[in-house]
Amino acid sequence: MRGLVWFLVVAACAVGLALLAHVNEGYVLLVTPPWRTEVSLALFVIVLVSGFALAYSLLRVIVHTLRLPGYVAEFRARQRSSRAREALARAWRSYFEGRFGHAQQLAARSFDLGESPGIAALLAARAAHFMQDSERRDLWLTRASTAQDDDRNARLATQAELLLDDRRYEEARQVLLDLHAGGPRHVSTQRMLLRAEQGLRHWEEVIRLARQLEKRGAISRERARHATATAVIEMVRQKSADTGQLQQFWKTVDADFRVEPPIAAAAARAMIQLGDPRAANLVVRQALEHQWDEELVELWSRCDDAPGSDRLDLAERWLEDRPRDAALLLALGRLCFARELWGKAQSYLEASLSTQPGNAVHIELARLFDRLGRRDEANRHYRAAAS
Repeated sequence: MRGLVWFLVVAACAVGLALLAHVNEGYVLLVTPPWRTEVSLALFVIVLVSGFALAYSLLRVIVHTLRLPGYVAEFRARQRSSRAREALARAWRSYFEGRFGHAQQLAARSFDLGESPGIAALLAARAAHFMQDSERRDLWLTRASTAQDDDRNARLATQAELLLDDRRYEEARQVLLDLHAGGPRHVSTQRMLLRAEQGLRHWEEVIRLARQLEKRGAISRERARHATATAVIEMVRQKSADTGQLQQFWKTVDADFRVEPPIAAAAARAMIQLGDPRAANLVVRQALEHQWDEELVELWSRCDDAPGSDRLDLAERWLEDRPRDAALLLALGRLCFARELWGKAQSYLEASLSTQPGNAVHIELARLFDRLGRRDEANRHYRAAAS
């Protein structure tokens, strides 16, 4: 239908032009001495339009011919780019499928074809890393650094992650610090920095980063508390050589961490080692009031210089709620032994042994019988402890 309409329009225009040319009596006089030429105006217009159209068409053909090498080059570049994009997409698919060798080959092809060479080099480096090919991995990282893409942050983040996998914590930390100095501090790189600081045993930085990441919702509360607790325990061990440093650091620890059994146990051991059992007794009691723990009970019984009668009364009150607690019975036996309550000490220790046999109980009973002069029974418990 549309073709018929256009045909009618063109036919109407042609009829109109023919009628106009028929009624028009104008002419054009062309003078080129010694010749004179008269041409009707209609013919002159037709020749002029036709000549312009012909010249324009000829000029277009010439220009197109001259530009033909450029068209061919652009076509080849488009084909090359298309092949490169296809290779890069297939490389990513192979990488996610776990076909790292194939992924590296396709990424290398994309790199050679010049399609996002920085990203292609990083992908090849990751694939080589998962194949345990450190030489090729480092080569691709070097190629990524020489690429002209604006991929500095991606390159440094990838390099840091691969270094962390190799436990090269110092190098990974330096790369991450360079990344943060020249760009934004993303959550993922902050998590990697936490791993690096843990590997380097920079415990103060571990505590700071764990708190920061927890506030940003980057890690779970459980993971943050575990990292912080580990850092606090290690710092307690580092400062266990000086009473002043240990007490000063312990004051900076949050109250909810002081009552965590592993942290309280580490602090109590350090204080006992430094000859401050009273401080250890206070730390352990506060932790036990928050959460019962057999290891803490055992440590609490070793705070020899703390007030013995108070501890004995407190332990007997605890025993009313936990009559079959082997660790508590052992602690009571030790306390009674320290106060020379031989009968009660023997009773508590034998109750602990019947509840849960253990090396420590045999040793305490052996010490008790040795003190009472009952050598045969003492030797029997020494042998039991040794076996």
